[in-house]
Amino acid sequence: MFTELMYMIVTLLAKFHNRLLQINDYLSVPLNDKQMHFVIIGLVGLFLIFVVYPVFKWLAKNGHTMVIAWIYVFTVILVLTFAIEIGQGYTHTGTVEMADAVYGIAGFLFMFLIFAAVRGAYHLVLKLMKK
Repeated sequence: MFTELMYMIVTLLAKFHNRLLQINDYLSVPLNDKQMHFVIIGLVGLFLIFVVYPVFKWLAKNGHTMVIAWIYVFTVILVLTFAIEIGQGYTHTGTVEMADAVYGIAGFLFMFLIFAAVRGAYHLVLKLMKK
């Protein structure tokens, strides 16, 4: 299921990229591919700041710093996982497979669930001891 979702996202991004290039050509805007990336990624990043900042501010205000940490680490894991796969393809030190990325990300999620269960039990014991 996760693999299909990743392929769907990649396919949607490729279609979006191609559509932007078509619009660029249709409007005769003199932007090359790198300049388009500069503008689009810059705008997407700025949009994400306006979305993420209030969410993180609310989470921090309500004591959910672990959620913030998890979102950050998950993002780093995604980038690292795909960087490793791309690096393997570039250096020919392995095969580039979506399954490798899926298993790596699943490993993080599984280990985090174990951590969350242990952390939850610890906090439950502390709460019960206070009563």
